[in-house]
Amino acid sequence: MANEVLKHVFQDMHSNIATSFNPDSVMDVLLLKEVLGFDDYYKLRQVPVSRDRCQDMMSLLYISKHPQAFLYLRLALLDEYPWIVDKIDKQLPSPASQLQQLHLGQSSEGDGKLLLPEISFIQKYLNTLNLKRTHVKCTYDVTDVMILISALYF
Repeated sequence: MANEVLKHVFQDMHSNIATSFNPDSVMDVLLLKEVLGFDDYYKLRQVPVSRDRCQDMMSLLYISKHPQAFLYLRLALLDEYPWIVDKIDKQLPSPASQLQQLHLGQSSEGDGKLLLPEISFIQKYLNTLNLKRTHVKCTYDVTDVMILISALYF
């Protein structure tokens, strides 16, 4: 899971998530992982109402530059709020659903090559995985793309 994908899921589910948990234990983890700074942590602790504290924390996370902020948030929620994590995970795009979005195009030779617009989503998705470019074989052959994606997920 890439941090940006999780960020979008959290944003989409903001109204449900921001009212579903007490942020205190999550804030401790985020402080330890240096997602929250000491100043932000202590400012949040001063907010008396838990719901407001949670919304303020989420607002800080949305503008955070930390490359794993939402990954750490998801992990912190897992211990005490597994049902929230289940809801989040159900919103994540699955590799199978992304493969179903592919449409085979026929080149002038009719050889079943992927059209360039369809392959671009695979390249963007692979980039979100932070793989070294030397390990990613970009090809337009349908079989190679499906084998590459299968190797990454299954």
